[in-house]
Amino acid sequence: MTKIAIKEYTQGQTTLFPQSLDERIAEDAPVRVVNYVVDRLDLTEVMATYKGGGCSCYSPRMLLKVLFFAYMNNVYSCRRIEKLMDENIQYMWLSGDQHPDFHTVNTFRSKHLKDTIDNLFSQVVMLLVEEGYISLREQYVDGTKIESKSNKYRFVWRGTVEKSKAKLEKKIKAVLADIEKGIADDETAEESASAPMDSKRLKERIDELNKTKREERSKEERKMLKELEEKMLPKMQEYEESLSIMGDRNSYSKTDHDATFMRMKEDAMCNGQLKPGYNLQIGTENQFVTNYALYPNPNDTLTLPSFLDHGRELTGTHPESCTADAGYGSEANYDYLEACGILPYVKYNYFHKEQKRAFSDDPYRQENLHYNEEEDYLVCPSGQHMHRVGEHLATDPSGNRHTITTYRASHCDTCPLHPRCFKGKGDREVEVNHNLRRHKAYARELLTSEEGLLRRSRRPIEPEAVFGQMKYDKQYKRFRHFGKAKVHMDLGLFFIAFNLQKMIRGGLRTIITGIKWLHESLFERLCRLFCICTTTYSKSFTVTIATS
Repeated sequence: MTKIAIKEYTQGQTTLFPQSLDERIAEDAPVRVVNYVVDRLDLTEVMATYKGGGCSCYSPRMLLKVLFFAYMNNVYSCRRIEKLMDENIQYMWLSGDQHPDFHTVNTFRSKHLKDTIDNLFSQVVMLLVEEGYISLREQYVDGTKIESKSNKYRFVWRGTVEKSKAKLEKKIKAVLADIEKGIADDETAEESASAPMDSKRLKERIDELNKTKREERSKEERKMLKELEEKMLPKMQEYEESLSIMGDRNSYSKTDHDATFMRMKEDAMCNGQLKPGYNLQIGTENQFVTNYALYPNPNDTLTLPSFLDHGRELTGTHPESCTADAGYGSEANYDYLEACGILPYVKYNYFHKEQKRAFSDDPYRQENLHYNEEEDYLVCPSGQHMHRVGEHLATDPSGNRHTITTYRASHCDTCPLHPRCFKGKGDREVEVNHNLRRHKAYARELLTSEEGLLRRSRRPIEPEAVFGQMKYDKQYKRFRHFGKAKVHMDLGLFFIAFNLQKMIRGGLRTIITGIKWLHESLFERLCRLFCICTTTYSKSFTVTIATS
């Protein structure tokens, strides 16, 4: 029987020279790309968040490398990151075999990156521009709702607070009227009853009552005054604080005041429950995230102007064109895009319905009535002129004001088309928003062009594909921090890592070449240069001999 050869195995084996972790990492490994990119970043703003003094701290560049690589591999927990730096050779190489604990990683992430993440994100975006992956000339915009970390059963609603506050005000005024009955004249009592009540004014009234005729009050009056001071005043202050926290919103979470209750599609009960969350808006190009922002309002209509302004702060420029779905097709958004010189490949309500024959062939619809711009009249289906009879301002639910022009036909009672034209009595009136109608015509022209058809086909595979990868491939379905600032920071880390992973998957010839050059030893570089020079000299020498 042939003898079996087994390699020697000794667990406690020691080496004379320590092994280099760099030799165990492949030259084209993703971890080297992360290391190379972070080495190119300017960390001046991050370093400005350190106070100085005290004991030495871990390198911010090292911690950034570890965090980016961890987020690339779907690791978002600081405890898991600490464990990986003790067990995984790639994390050991990135950290230089240093072992910061989870508290250090979390403090760096929440304290030093909270106000500087936008700067790091913009640097990575500009690196993508340098490498030719994106141009920043076009942007595909879309939004999604992501659940907050806060408790979904602890909420505050505006309607409930306002109703309770009104009841409390009525009760306070009744109690004050009973207390002041014996010490105030009828004129003062009438004035105090009609004036609005808030916590500041209530406190002033209580102080006044405590100073005047305190010893002459009955036991019942003293009891009511104590109830005002110890129960009703704090409750009034609580209601006012809730309304102040809420701002323009209709709700907020008690455990995360920045989170608003929204109806979530990704719900375990599949019934669209209301949960605390944020409306995440992103802008993409070639599926790279070039802009992101968080909003408290559940719909997308009001987010576009501030979102594009935020993108200009990050990159220093507006895109040449913007592509979005019908959720962004409002008059205010079209006005903003026109003012900024951005081509609006943005759908509006009824865009797809207008393409159907039943809609376009219906002569009675307001949208299909011919408008004579020179003489300012509409032409009804029977050929009569509908003249302008008035103009007024209208305000939509978002607070934007629009100019509405009214046109009226004449002799509709005798018109044979009256039963099919409209169902009302008298002459037909039509209200037209000419500014919105002009914007829709221009958007329709862009969207139905050859370039518009290409943009419309690419839109579902741009931001929506990123959301799909984010929620299902990267398992980023719920935020892990309280407060908008920390959530924004965590999203910044995620999207930086997301873009780096896209770069790696897309192929990095320039960067990989640079990485290989950086990690070659000095001897290898000299040898390669010697070989190049020798080859060039031998070729030129051969050419000279052949010529002679």
